[in-house]
Amino acid sequence: MGNPRITLLKRPEALLCSTPAGLYSPAGDFYIDPVRPVDRALITHGHSDHARSGHQKVMATQQTLDIMGLRYGANFAGETQAADLGKSTEINGVTVSFHPAGHVLGSAQIAVEKDGMRIVASGDYKRRADPTCLGFEPVACDVFITEATFALPVFRHPDSRDEIAKLLRSVEQFPERSHLVGAYALGKAQRVIRMLRDAGYDRTIYIHGALAKLCDYYETQGVSLGHLAPATIETGDTADFAGAIIVGPPSAFLDRWARRFPDPVSCFASGWMRIRQRARQQGVELPIILSDHCDWDELTDTITELGPSQVWVTHGREEALVRWCDLNGFAARPLHLVGYEDEGD
Repeated sequence: MGNPRITLLKRPEALLCSTPAGLYSPAGDFYIDPVRPVDRALITHGHSDHARSGHQKVMATQQTLDIMGLRYGANFAGETQAADLGKSTEINGVTVSFHPAGHVLGSAQIAVEKDGMRIVASGDYKRRADPTCLGFEPVACDVFITEATFALPVFRHPDSRDEIAKLLRSVEQFPERSHLVGAYALGKAQRVIRMLRDAGYDRTIYIHGALAKLCDYYETQGVSLGHLAPATIETGDTADFAGAIIVGPPSAFLDRWARRFPDPVSCFASGWMRIRQRARQQGVELPIILSDHCDWDELTDTITELGPSQVWVTHGREEALVRWCDLNGFAARPLHLVGYEDEGD
C-alpha cells in the first residue's frame, strides 16, 4: 500500500519541513500558516491559530484575505496576493496551488511541488457536506500533511442534520426558554444558522455582536442566513427572547451577557461535545456534536483514498493516527508543531 511515486521521493524535508515558526519550504523560502511574523506566508484559512497578522507578504484565497481583513484590519500584512483555487503559481522555483479543504469559507489545502515531488498541507479540513463552504477536494500527493484534532477512535461524529434536529426539538419542547448556542465566530456559527434554515426554521435568529461582521460577509458570498437580529435587551424585555435561538461565541457565555436571557438552555456546537464529561464541566445542558474537522473514520478514509508514500501528522492526537498509519502500511511521523488550537471547532 502506498503511492508508487515513492521512487521520486528523495528528501521531502528540502521541499517542506517543520520549524519553530511553522511549516517552512527551504526550496521556496516561504511558510505555511506560520505562528509568528515572517517575510512570506501562505495561509490555509482564516482561523486565528492559522492566520496571524504581521507578515510582510501573504498569499491565500480571496475569501481568507477578506476574513483576515475583517478580523485584523486592512493593514494586516505588507502585501497580499489572492490565490485562485486549482491554479498553479511559482514561488522561487516551487509550484504552489490551493485546493478546497471543506473546513470553513475560503479554506484551502496547499500543494507544493518541485522536481516530481508533491506535498499537500491540508490545514484543517472536513469531509462532511457544509452549505457554507466548498467541499474537500482530494489531491494526489507523495506526502500528505494531515491534522489530527479528533484522531482517536472514540470520535465518530453523528449525522449533522440529526444534531440540528435535536436543537429544534428542544426549542419546541421548551417554548418559554431561550436557547443559547455557543459556536465559534468563523465558520461554525454560520453553519449552524444555515443548517437551521435548511431544516425549516424561519424565525429570527439572534446573534452576539461578535458575529455580525462575519455573518454579513457570508451573505455577500452567497450564503443566505435569513433574518438575523442583534441579541440585545437595551430596548426590550428579556421575555422577548422566550423561545428564541441566540447564537454567540463560546466566550460570551461566561459573562453577564448570557445571564440576561430567560431561563436559557445552554448549548454548544462542537465535536468535543462527544465527550460528556467535557460538556458537563462547561455547564452545557444541550450538547450539539457538530464539528468542522474530520472524525477518526474520515481521517483514516482520507489517507486510504489518497494513498500517499508518507503521512505527516500535526496538531491533535498525533500518536494514535501515526500508529494507525504504521499498522496499515503508510510511513508516518508526527510533526509536533505548536501554536495551533481548535478555534474552528
